[in-house]
Amino acid sequence: MPIEYWLLLAGAALVALLVGVWLGRSSAARSASDVESSVVPAARAEAAIGLAPADLEQQLAPADQLGIGLIRVGPSGTVKSANRSAVDLLGWRLRGLVGRSMLEAFLDHSIDELAQQARRKGHAAGEYVMTGEPPRTLTVHIWQARDADLWIALSDVSELRRLRRIRTEFVDNLSHELRTPLSTVRLLTESLSLEAERTELPARVKDSIAKIDVETGHLVQMVNELLDLAKIEQGDSPIRRDNVDMVEVVQEAIGRLRVYAERQSVELKADIPNDVDASVVGDADRLGQVMANLVQNAVKFSPAGSDVVVHLVRDPENVVIEVEDHGPGVPRADHNRIFERFYKVDRARSRGRGGTGLGLAIARHIVDRHHGRIWVESQEGKGSRFFVSLPAGRLALAEETASDDEVGAGR
Repeated sequence: MPIEYWLLLAGAALVALLVGVWLGRSSAARSASDVESSVVPAARAEAAIGLAPADLEQQLAPADQLGIGLIRVGPSGTVKSANRSAVDLLGWRLRGLVGRSMLEAFLDHSIDELAQQARRKGHAAGEYVMTGEPPRTLTVHIWQARDADLWIALSDVSELRRLRRIRTEFVDNLSHELRTPLSTVRLLTESLSLEAERTELPARVKDSIAKIDVETGHLVQMVNELLDLAKIEQGDSPIRRDNVDMVEVVQEAIGRLRVYAERQSVELKADIPNDVDASVVGDADRLGQVMANLVQNAVKFSPAGSDVVVHLVRDPENVVIEVEDHGPGVPRADHNRIFERFYKVDRARSRGRGGTGLGLAIARHIVDRHHGRIWVESQEGKGSRFFVSLPAGRLALAEETASDDEVGAGR
């Protein structure tokens, strides 16, 4: 076949790859943890790179049309080639970047760490903040080719981060303004409910007061969860680093929700092996919040007479908790969106007891900040299984002592 055919095929494969990376970064709803989950699989990336012609600068030119910077780094850690977008994003002259080490190119040791991770695992992703006025944020995707070179894709997401920050600040401010009047309304409705029990009132009036009380409670819960989520997203809610026994966390969550489950005619069970080492490093209160949310959701959507089982297992590297229910299940199309804020699969599923749509978003952020994973496996009509996987381990003695000192100092 003529060489033009292979060049055309290579160009098409590369453009498809770049579009995939660009679309993965163009959603403002994704968090920093979503960056790693949307990395192009290493095998596909290597296949595209394997078709590239020798003229690297000409090969990388299509990425400029998408505003994506592409850099090729050799095994020695020096830049072999870069397109104009990469040069512009990093503030180098076109020829000045080639031959530089990664530390010289980025002036940041974290990119070197990402590169080492990519060499170990085949791919890595993160963010790179460039100082200046205003500072810029670049997403960084690194994957390893078959010839041991590293490929780095850069995208400028500064505007998306700015808009996300504005959105978070707006929600935070609005929630603060709503909290006081809603608390007042809640107190008034509770007083009316007590007064209605002692007074002869028409049934419809009592029913209306009860509905106002329930809906006000939902609003108060939403405001509190919005404030909690805003603090977590902004980093204003620090995650403690303590030794946490997940067996105790799971058992405490089940104990707190047992009465609620009994009211729903649902039986709560724990499936935990004897003498299992379920130690993780993290914040016991926040991890308890995750477990309570998952168990409460499982009970809420379970039919009367069924059970909810919380399984805990330990593999060599992780502690995995599974919350299993026999409810209506989650359609496959909603598996990737169920952890977004305000997202609800189907309002009819809640049977009038729907939540705010924020609990799973909060759970995802907490698990992400513990360097873990949360996901769902479900088939519509056959129940759901929610999983949380956390890195197993304990603090070293020096770290444990330092943590105790911080608590004693009133951190």
